[in-house]
Amino acid sequence: MTWALILGLLVLGLILILLEVIFVPGTTVVGILGLAFSAFGVYLAFVNYDSSTALWVLGLTAIANVGVIFYGFKSGVWKRFSLKDTISSRTYDDRLEGLQVGLRGKTISDIKPYGKAEFGDTIYEVKSNSGFIPTGQEVEIQQLEYNRIIIK
Repeated sequence: MTWALILGLLVLGLILILLEVIFVPGTTVVGILGLAFSAFGVYLAFVNYDSSTALWVLGLTAIANVGVIFYGFKSGVWKRFSLKDTISSRTYDDRLEGLQVGLRGKTISDIKPYGKAEFGDTIYEVKSNSGFIPTGQEVEIQQLEYNRIIIK
């Protein structure tokens, strides 16, 4: 009866670890339960049998558990959970369309160093590299980079 109980605990622990690695990765509850059952089976082997037999049980259990974990990683189950596609497309951003370096406009808020300025009939958020610019001042686009308008 004791061997059957020890063997049953070890097999149950091994199955739970296998389930953790292959079917429910990331939950860790199943894996911890598997390790606990395996550890309890090894404990019972040390309590009920001599140390050489118990050490054999410990060694074989460790080899089996590590083997199951390595099998889980080598089986490719983790590839199901990883992103394989890349997004290489871009969106067209027309917010700065119609603007060009040298275009003149007027500030409609204080620029310190960010604020709002009007170019044509459209209001844009702008940045000043020259520091504070008060409301109502005429400004000129110095640089357009990405979605930022830099004025002077």
